[in-house]
Amino acid sequence: MKKTLIASAIAAATISGSVMAQESNLPTVYGNIQYVLKHTNVDGAGSTIEHADNGSTLGIKHDHEIAPGITGFFKLELQGINADDKDSSNGIDALDEAYIGVKGDSFGQVWVGSDDSVYESAIVKIGNFHEVGSDIFGNYETGEGDLVQYMSPSFGGLTLAGAVQINGDGDSRTFGNKSYPYQLVATYAVDALEVSAGMDSNDGPGINNENSYGLTATYNMGDLSVIGEFQTRKDVNDIMGVMGVYTMGANQFALSYQVQDVDSTGDKNDTIILQALHNVSDNMYVYFEGYLSSADGATYYADPDGTTAAGDEQTIASVGAVYYF
Repeated sequence: MKKTLIASAIAAATISGSVMAQESNLPTVYGNIQYVLKHTNVDGAGSTIEHADNGSTLGIKHDHEIAPGITGFFKLELQGINADDKDSSNGIDALDEAYIGVKGDSFGQVWVGSDDSVYESAIVKIGNFHEVGSDIFGNYETGEGDLVQYMSPSFGGLTLAGAVQINGDGDSRTFGNKSYPYQLVATYAVDALEVSAGMDSNDGPGINNENSYGLTATYNMGDLSVIGEFQTRKDVNDIMGVMGVYTMGANQFALSYQVQDVDSTGDKNDTIILQALHNVSDNMYVYFEGYLSSADGATYYADPDGTTAAGDEQTIASVGAVYYF
């Protein structure tokens, strides 16, 4: 009887340990639903109001130890949910990110697939910060698909990164012409200061093959962070921006200014953005964002499809909520 009880206990412990091991190796499922109510007014061209899905996603990710100090990982993130209106939604119908890779403390990490490029991640801080999104972003062309990317470990605060996009004969964006645009980025972090410098070769069937160059600096002073950004590309445009972000408990306040000079026309446009964000809980936040944009030419449309009259001044007022897990 005792032997039977002991055997049963051992079997139960073995099964329990096996289940726990399997559970610890399960992938992580994550996602979010994002809603925004946005009012857009273009001087001389009317106004619109819209309740929209602002980028809801559903994803899965996983990593595991291949060998001591070496980890394999993958991520798959889907979007196109259109959570604001089921009549216009076909479910999840678009890809945001999908990649696999390996990483280690001694050699850094390398990953392959669709992801934000190393240039975008390091340089485009202001354009990526806001919820609704600025009309001024970047002047580079290398996309987020068919990428092979690498990031080194930190060498005394210095991190190096690179990416190459493999555009083969069958890729629609190359019009049957092979191309291999690449990016290089160096980031140096010391104490409260972080500085990143990057370039994109822009090789391919774009505006031209002139390189894009970018420089971003971030200085953290406790609850206050200040970011400066500059991007340039010959015969395309120059982009400059500055942003301050202040956190106060569960609240975040941000003010930014961006200006873009277009080389081909000599026109200039600029945008001021104010954000107030409140973290309701660990899984939910709400926000207000106000945008004021002006341009030398009539480049703004009240209708998102660009089918109405245009104007040279635009204001956007938006309120939104995000639930994520």
